[in-house]
Parts: sequence; C-alpha cells; structure tokens
Amino acid sequence: MTPPSGDAGSSNTLDNLLTESRTFPPSAEFAAEANAKPALYEQAAADREAFWAEQAEQLHWHTPFTKVLDWTDAPFAKWFLGGRINVAYNCVDRHVASGHGEQVAIHWEGEPGDTRTITYANLKDEVSKAANALASLGLVAGDRVAIYMPMVPEAIFAMLACARLGLPHSVVFAGFSAEALRSRIEDASARLVITTDGQYRRGKPAALKPAVDEAVASNPSVEHVLVVRRTESEVDWTDGRDLWWHDLVEAQSTEHTAEAFDAEHPLYILYTSGTTGKPKGILHTSGGYLTQAAYTHRNVFDLKPETDVYWCTADIGWVTGHSYIVYGPLANRATQVVYEGTPNTPHEGRHWEIVQKYGVSIYYTAPTLIRTFMKWGADIPAKYDLSSLRVLGSVGEPINPEAWMWYREHVGANRTPIVDTWWQTETGAIMISPLPGVTSTKPGSAMGPLPGIGAKVVDEAGNEVGKGGGGYLVLDQPWPSMLRGIWGDEARFRETYWSRFESQGFYFAGDGAKYDTDGAIWLLGRVDDVMNVSGHRISTTEVESALVSHPTVAEAAVVGAADPTTGQGIVAFVILRGDAVDGGDAAVQALRNHVAKEIGPIAKPRQIMVVPELPKTRSGKIMRRLLRDVAENRQVGDVTTLADSTVMNLISAGLQKGSASED
Repeated sequence: MTPPSGDAGSSNTLDNLLTESRTFPPSAEFAAEANAKPALYEQAAADREAFWAEQAEQLHWHTPFTKVLDWTDAPFAKWFLGGRINVAYNCVDRHVASGHGEQVAIHWEGEPGDTRTITYANLKDEVSKAANALASLGLVAGDRVAIYMPMVPEAIFAMLACARLGLPHSVVFAGFSAEALRSRIEDASARLVITTDGQYRRGKPAALKPAVDEAVASNPSVEHVLVVRRTESEVDWTDGRDLWWHDLVEAQSTEHTAEAFDAEHPLYILYTSGTTGKPKGILHTSGGYLTQAAYTHRNVFDLKPETDVYWCTADIGWVTGHSYIVYGPLANRATQVVYEGTPNTPHEGRHWEIVQKYGVSIYYTAPTLIRTFMKWGADIPAKYDLSSLRVLGSVGEPINPEAWMWYREHVGANRTPIVDTWWQTETGAIMISPLPGVTSTKPGSAMGPLPGIGAKVVDEAGNEVGKGGGGYLVLDQPWPSMLRGIWGDEARFRETYWSRFESQGFYFAGDGAKYDTDGAIWLLGRVDDVMNVSGHRISTTEVESALVSHPTVAEAAVVGAADPTTGQGIVAFVILRGDAVDGGDAAVQALRNHVAKEIGPIAKPRQIMVVPELPKTRSGKIMRRLLRDVAENRQVGDVTTLADSTVMNLISAGLQKGSASED
C-alpha cells in the first residue's frame, strides 16, 4: 500500500486515503467449472426483469407468477405478482421428491461434542411434525411466532415449520436479555414463543427459559411457550402455558401438506437495533426473498450440491443465519455444518477441527473472527488439514486487507477465492460481492454489485462520484429480497431508508464507500463513524486497515475524539497479535508512523492505546460509541448490549498504566 498523491481534502464527502494494488484472479480451473460466468452480468444488464424471472424459476411455484415487479408504490415493492409459493416446500420437500432424501442436509455439531446427522428425508419429517404441532395450538397463517433458541436443530425445524404454515417468525438471538426479548415479542404481538431450557456457552450450560418467563409475564399476546430440552437444567413451569417440545412435537404425524402462499406473504420479522429508540422490525416476504437468497448462495459460493460441504458460522439470530444457514442453502439442497458453540471451546482450533472432520469446502465467517484467529496465531490452523476448502467468504463489516491476506494464506493455502460480501438485514441477501470464478479480487474490497443489483457511490447531492471518489453507498434499483417495511411503522421506514435521497428514489442505510482508481467498491463503515480532522473527512475503516497491516497488530478500532486544534483527533485502540509482546511507547510510536507512511500524515493517530480486547456487540460489531467515551474521558455509556461487559473494565485498567501519544 502506498500513500495517494494530490490533495487529500479534494473530496467534500469522504477522503479516499488507503490504496491497494494486489489482485488475485480466479484460477483457470476454477473459472472453467464455476456456476457463474461473465455472461451473467450481460444477461442482467440486457433485461433486468427477465433475469430475475429466470432466477425465480429455479424455485418451485405452486402457481406461476404473472408479473415480475410492481414498483408503482415505491418504496414498497411487490415481486413475482400472482405467484404462490411455500418456502419450506422449496427448502425441504422438493429435494425429497426429486430423489435426494438420503442426502445429508445438516451435520450438527454440539458444543460439548454431541452430533446429529440430518438427511433431507429426516428434515422433512421433523418440519412436518413441528408444523402439525404448531397447527394443533390453533395458530393460523399470519400469526407471529417468536423463536429464542441457540444453534440446535430444533431452531431450524421451528423456522421452517413457521414458513410452512405461513406464520411470520421473529428470531431473537439467544444472548439477548429478557427486556430485549420482551420488546420484540410485544412489537410483533407473538402468540407463541419457542425456546430451550438452556444453552451451552464456553463449555457450561446457561439457562434460557428464565428470560422467557420474565419476558412473557406482562405480554398478553403469548398463549404458549414451547420448550426444547437441551441442557437438562431445572426450569420453572406454568401449567397450561408451557409445553415440552418432546411431549407435543414427537407425538405428531410426519405427514403434512404444505400450503402455498402469495409471493408477498410475510416470511419473517427480524429486529435490528436503532441508534435511538426501540428496535426496528425489518419485514421480509416470501417469493422475492427466497429467489435472491438462493441465487446469491448458488453463485457467490459456487455451490455444487452433489459434492460441497458448506459452513456459515453465523447464528440464526442474525440475518446471515436466516439467509445463509436456513433459507438459501436449504433451497439449493446444500449439505452444511451447523455448530452450536464458541470458536475456542474446548480449544482455539475447534473450527479447523470441524473443517477437517466434515471436509468443509465452503466457509463463510466474519472479519472479527478472522482477526481473532490472527490474534491466536497462524500455528493453530496449521495443525489441521484444511485442503478441502475451495471458497472462503467474509460477512458483517469491511474486512481489513491484511486480515483478508491472512485468511487467504493461513486458511485458504493461497489458492482459494475469497468472496467479501456486503449486505444488510434490510437487503435480505448479498448485494455487493465478487463472483469467485469471474472477479479478480482485491484484499479488502467487496468489488462490485452482483448481476441484477444496482448500487453506486454518490455525493451529498446524489450524483455518482468518479473513480477515486468517496461518498454514500446507495441502491438505485429495487431488488427481490428488499425489506418490505418496518413492522407497524411506515413513517419510520420512509424516514430511515428513503428520505436522504428521496428525490432520486435511492435506498440509503448509512454506509460510506469509495471507488478506487479501477472502479472497485470499498466499504468505509458507517457514515456516523467518519472523523473530521482539520477539514478532512476520514473513514475509521481506512485507518484501522492501515494499523492491521502492521505485522504486530491483530485488530484495531479507531474513533474521532474532540480536539481543540483539529476539531477531531484520531484515537486508536489496538490488540496485538499473539506473538507480539512489546506494547510499549516505542512500539506505539512505530504504529503511528506506520499509519502516516501507509495513508498520509493527516491520518496519523493522535493517540494509540494497546488493549486486551475491544467492546463488541454479540454479532461482533465494535461499539465505537463506548471507545469515544474513553477517548474523551467521559463516563462510559450503556454496556448492556456488549457480548462481554467486563471488556470496558479491562480497557480502563489498561489506560491507568498509561499510553503513548503525540509528542
């Protein structure tokens, strides 16, 4: 990486500082066998609606659609009008009907080491029994069901059973508090909650049902709580309301006929935290969502259902788990690994042990976990046979170029394509990503929109910036898996996503991005996290990437802190790699100088603090708000959404030992 030339402040939107010249084209062998060929872009550009119709026709429609898209009531789209479909039938029954009932759907690995192998025929039986059980409770299409479960097979059975019956589900991550669960149940007016007695986390059972009991105590909509026995822990029981899964579900028939629903029938509500106020219930519907989830899964990961073993390490509590564990992979008849636990239980090689055990060929994880693996050391994956891997994926936030390179070298043996994917809860499916058999990739870049997707980087006025320019990432065309609103709050939907570029009709969800000189797209994180240093608008992502490019740094978080001279000063928090022991003044000054060399003196951090951990949400996102509190010597704000609330204590303790800053 080399510093750019010219005036760093020439863009009034976002300065474009970091550059990347390394490129990795697909091998000729991979390209020859790839599902997606270059012609896919041409096909989509020639007739976008015909392209999406062809993707939709990969699914089973009980009634064919008669019109691809109605965008007359923008921003509310309707896709595949007139079509009737059952999402669960597409994910399960049709594969059994086509003679693939004995193919493994799920290799389930429990954290304590217990396992289950579930074929598509087994899955059909389990989903049918669960659907019959839910119907026996009086639930009818349109009723909402809350699911608060760890990564056990019954969580997937429950989601598919809801889809089968037309019951929109609201999956709540099993690490969330009783209050978070209560607000989501209340907002959706759920009639049923499905949960477990407990879950395993880091080798120990942790209770779950008490949070449900607390959450439903004041919720009049909840009629029953259906409980899966997982940890054998004792639970309080409310007769008439609480039911054991094994009592209700196991007695049901394995025969159930799936009913078709309109393509726009609600499939699920997934709550994403708002910056203020109550969480937003993102609504996704059936036909368009499943079309794009399946299309992207098939092409971005180059899935070969006869031979691949796919593993997405996300949790079903997040949209990644919905689209790339449940709906996309199962619609495509994937054989996949589902893992219940944490990546360092009982040891830091657990993921690589699982890859070796099942012969995983496609592995999709988050940059925060890749950087954790970097921190633990390259010697750990080196102990395992990872030769089955042929595609690697990244999801959740921008990936630093050096983390990308580490992933390629130490996990992918310098041969596997990496697909760095950009999308959101709201988009429902991947929007920007390389195609592994087509795209020459650059470390850290999501490259460009997929065929059929319209995305661009614009300035304050909504005009597209040129190559080398930075600005706001917008979506300028409707897409099949787009959100259909915020549950019960149309005004908030319009204001949050459509008001910023209302006159142009662009969707904007708050991310900054830039084009490099070749036109590749680089995500720059949330616009809210942009720092203003002496009039230069600098992305935290670029400075973090420069820090992680130093051989001693595993992870970095950067914030802008109030500065009387420059407006904001750059303050960095870094975690050193496992083999880097020196975090003293000299090492910190070397890091400051390294950033100045990589992207220019304007980006040189005012202060760098070496810390043992960073404050992260349970989905792995860094809570920069809390780091700003530390950097500006304020009392640290609410830490309840952190995966580990003690992290801030560790940081504060470390700061008392002092940190190096600008001379």
